[in-house]
Amino acid sequence: MSVDNNGMKNYFAFADFFSLLNASFGFLAIIMALQGQLILSAKFMLISVIFDSVDGWVARKTNRVDNLGFGKNMDSLCDAISFGVAPGIFLYSATLTYDIRYINILVSLLIVTCGIMRLSRFNVLSESKSHEDNFVGLPIPTIAVVLASFYLSNFFRMDLAILIMTLVSLLMISTIEYPKIKSIKTALLTLILIAGVLLPQKIQTNLLNIPANVLFSITIVFIVFMPTSAILMNLRRGPHVR
Repeated sequence: MSVDNNGMKNYFAFADFFSLLNASFGFLAIIMALQGQLILSAKFMLISVIFDSVDGWVARKTNRVDNLGFGKNMDSLCDAISFGVAPGIFLYSATLTYDIRYINILVSLLIVTCGIMRLSRFNVLSESKSHEDNFVGLPIPTIAVVLASFYLSNFFRMDLAILIMTLVSLLMISTIEYPKIKSIKTALLTLILIAGVLLPQKIQTNLLNIPANVLFSITIVFIVFMPTSAILMNLRRGPHVR
């Protein structure tokens, strides 16, 4: 591309605005975590998840043509902030008093490094059509949903948080395939649950943190059950179906 065509207007599309909102709330989540405002930080991460979902939907609805890969790269960079760095900083801040010294730092670093590798592999695989219906490895926004809903639920414990985040990080770079959510009803249910979690904390307390508990439980079921059911289905179909 010539110098005359390097203006941002030749790259930036309306969908990218939502990617920037994703990164902005991820950045705010980091700031809040560093200030000890963990409830607000968790909610900002969930807002990032919403905007991450919206940017792809807007791109499809506006028939965006992204031959240069600008939108894909921007989306990945924003995801690295909101679903890599933000959860890493959040876990570190939420486990400062953890008994085993430095383990929280190592797991926080694991989140960031696995997230970067997950996004890099996704960009490579997206060039082919072999994985249109499935994600290879756990989708990176899942780690923010798990950690945020876990903290806002009645279940949060530092040792469990360390263990769960370690497993989820490794699942991101695994070869386990997770189905892409294409059902409108499923996506709507997820957004409703996230919206419920984003209610003011006083309302959340009166509701016994039910939205956060349900969101956390459903996400854990998705992480554990979906690949298991896919494996069983492939076994039933036979070894030649692939």
